[in-house]
Amino acid sequence: MNSVEIANELKELLNGGNVKVQLSVPQLVEKSTSRGEAILTVDGAIVAETGKYTGRSPKDKYIVTEESTKDKIDWGNVNRPISAEVFDNLYVKVVNYLKEKDELYVFKGFAGADKDSQLSIQVVNEYAWHNLFCHQLFIRPTEEELASHVAEFTIVSAPNFKADPAIDGTASETFIIVSLEKKIILIGGTEYAGEMKKSIFGIMNYLLPENGIFPMHCSANVGEAGDVALFFGLSGTGKTTLSADANRKLIGDDEHGWSDSGVFNIEGGCYAKTVNLSREKEPEIYNAIRFGTVLENVVVDPESRIPNYDDISLTENTRAAYPIHYIDNIVTSSVAGHPKTIVFLTADAFGVLPPISKLTKEQAMYHFLNGFTSKLAGTERGVTSPEPVFSTCFGSPFLPLPATLYAEMLGQKIDEHGSQVFLVNTGWTGGEYGVGSRMKLSYTRAMVRAAIDGKFNNVETTQDAIFGLHIPTAIEGVPSEVLNPRAAWSDKDAYDQKAQYLADLFKENFKKFANVSEDILKKGGPLV
Repeated sequence: MNSVEIANELKELLNGGNVKVQLSVPQLVEKSTSRGEAILTVDGAIVAETGKYTGRSPKDKYIVTEESTKDKIDWGNVNRPISAEVFDNLYVKVVNYLKEKDELYVFKGFAGADKDSQLSIQVVNEYAWHNLFCHQLFIRPTEEELASHVAEFTIVSAPNFKADPAIDGTASETFIIVSLEKKIILIGGTEYAGEMKKSIFGIMNYLLPENGIFPMHCSANVGEAGDVALFFGLSGTGKTTLSADANRKLIGDDEHGWSDSGVFNIEGGCYAKTVNLSREKEPEIYNAIRFGTVLENVVVDPESRIPNYDDISLTENTRAAYPIHYIDNIVTSSVAGHPKTIVFLTADAFGVLPPISKLTKEQAMYHFLNGFTSKLAGTERGVTSPEPVFSTCFGSPFLPLPATLYAEMLGQKIDEHGSQVFLVNTGWTGGEYGVGSRMKLSYTRAMVRAAIDGKFNNVETTQDAIFGLHIPTAIEGVPSEVLNPRAAWSDKDAYDQKAQYLADLFKENFKKFANVSEDILKKGGPLV
């Protein structure tokens, strides 16, 4: 099928009598509950269960091999190729399946708060609660924008349509297939709503660099003086917690672009983890869970309808999706200036990385490419000791282009705007997991605040002998013995051995990056 035939099929689907376009939040809440897709909580949020798929299915995600794009994609385990024939056949099956449903729900909106690079999107949903999710997560159009809205990319989502791998050419019943040429994202066999959010992020990671815009998997906030800070980090490193600051306004919690004008949020909402959520620890997220919020896989008391955020019997990956204006202290335009401070967050369970270190440009590009953190013992069956995790650019599942391209964009931005980059270890100190202790949040907050306030610009530093990182010798509110990780270990030989072990892992992981500049290789990584 060519693009015209695909468009005609889609037009016929959207013109069906079963299609409900741009329903309001109350209408979608009513549809979600009356159709048995979700239930109401005591706070007015809805909660839905996603069945056996409670997270993304990376092995079921594909990009169609097409003449116009195939030479640009970084093919491999992340960007898996699939033929146009497989896509076309599944597309026809899914469209015909959806035509027979009693109701379909369509959301029209945008990705990207920067008007010059904004992507117009539409989502066709089998579930009303999925459509509510998209309404809350993407950027909602004004009435004027809606009147002239023409979608550039369309998500077609049919969670109850399951592929037959033997016939349809997929790896399982689940599929997330992107056709960059036909501008369709086809999703089936999974009820996990996050697939829609992250698929659009992947599209933006493909499109924005063509316009000279650096796409980033990070949170961002800004102070009263207009000083922007970015927080990169994988799950469990403290990205959401540290970017939520009563003295700074939130730009966004997860996805951003950095253009010649500054930073902008790609989304119109937040998708926060809720495991162990409490009003005391994370009041902004807790208070955002109200009417219109979508909870995923959160266990709720059947009578009182009170959510139990400590119950992980369905999954640890419990989530809340809500519009960003449910957070009080935000930048309403979702746009701000150029970052003054960039923070890379890692939870080092080996306890050998400094709690904070100032990075050179080469070190920043090296650690950005490596994207290191640790998976802890006890978090998954079979994990008995800390396991290193490397996620390129702190977001490898969402990068369709070669990783070095994004790293080069980071380096260019650092040069152009003089941004200061810091590596912050929110993991262990005084020993590895099981021996040492988790870095105190109060210490981490003090260090991050000092970095954002520019207090490290002229401070004395020492260079770590193994990683080559520049460590401040003194920070107000943080004991000096905590700052140097080797000094915090009672067994110095054990520290040296563990630090060298991690340094070797860094170097081994970095071998996968081709065409990296000599400056990064010589100046960015471990010294030994």
